[in-house]
Amino acid sequence: MSYVEVPGEKVPIRMWTDPASVEDVAMQQLRNVATLPWIKGLAVMPDVHFGKGATVGSVIAMQGAVCPAAVGVDIGCGMSAVKTSLTANDLPGDLSRLRSRIEQAIPVGRGMHDDLVEPDGIGGEWDDFWARFDGIAEAVKFRQQRAVRQMGTLGGGNHFVEFCLDSTGSVWLMLHSGSRNIGNELADFHIGVARALPHNQDLIDRDLAVFVSDTPEMRAYRNDLFWAQEYASYNRAVMMGLFKSVVHKEFKKAGVTFEPVISCHHNYVSEERYDGMDLLVTRKGAIRAGSGDYGIIPGSMGTGSYIVKGLGNEASFNSASHGAGRKMSRNAARKKFSVRDLEDQTRGVECRKDSGVVDEIPGAYKPIEKVIDQQKDLVEVVAKLKQLVCVKG
Repeated sequence: MSYVEVPGEKVPIRMWTDPASVEDVAMQQLRNVATLPWIKGLAVMPDVHFGKGATVGSVIAMQGAVCPAAVGVDIGCGMSAVKTSLTANDLPGDLSRLRSRIEQAIPVGRGMHDDLVEPDGIGGEWDDFWARFDGIAEAVKFRQQRAVRQMGTLGGGNHFVEFCLDSTGSVWLMLHSGSRNIGNELADFHIGVARALPHNQDLIDRDLAVFVSDTPEMRAYRNDLFWAQEYASYNRAVMMGLFKSVVHKEFKKAGVTFEPVISCHHNYVSEERYDGMDLLVTRKGAIRAGSGDYGIIPGSMGTGSYIVKGLGNEASFNSASHGAGRKMSRNAARKKFSVRDLEDQTRGVECRKDSGVVDEIPGAYKPIEKVIDQQKDLVEVVAKLKQLVCVKG
């Protein structure tokens, strides 16, 4: 589908979904965002749903301002994927040992590494990145040791590591994670700072508090924001290196090789230019889909995922959805579904099937095929993946 335009106070709301299908609280959030004085555009992805301040699945373009709650608390959260030389013929019938070895190599939940694990091939950039820690908010500096040990860890919630097969029989490695606790604490700190600023006192929703250009608060936030986005990117790079190492060891005889890694943020801010204006584009639950940009749009843990290539649609600010998107809250999912339902909906996938991940059941998410179909003018499908192993936090 192309987009549907809904009137907004300052800008029209461009929606790549049926407005009638969007929950009332999420629709109100979109209208609230469209009242911001600095806004120049608002694009809504087909996986849109209610979030803190701004909906998940929205692209907010502002001039001279950025809203930290609209970035989200997991700054830089995103995806990485890589195609391997393995095929279905190389795989054993039982993948439980592979899952166990992934879980041993990559700490999940609140787990951490004993020492710092470095990504391959980074060199001097890595040292520079950690040196910049001295310049981030004083409120989180005491977390440096934890940030070091959490580098290369998965976390919990909807984060995952997956071993997948595409429709041609090729094996892919894929993972989803962000800036871990350090990004979360930086986000919370700056959201608190923004809410107290005088220019935010009369906003329709205080969670939409912004920083404006050429202020000390904006400079401090941008510094910490871009550092956390890099942390998230390095975090995925470390995990992908550990994942590749596990696969090398498990399939020694196959002599596994890997294609270049595809990586994309989906909770972040980018400086971009549209219609002659320099804008700060916030993608919260959305990926960049400029012409030729490769991206990853995952479904739930029992369905499948898509590797896509952007079509460069400027109406969406060169964006696309970040996943299937939830159709019910975690609490609602726990009330509606049982462990037996989880077992039924993840049949054929080597994964956790216990009460701790019932809130991640496929039935709690929108159908990924429909989400993909609604954005044919934003991306083209390169590959469809089906997970064989899914590791959750």
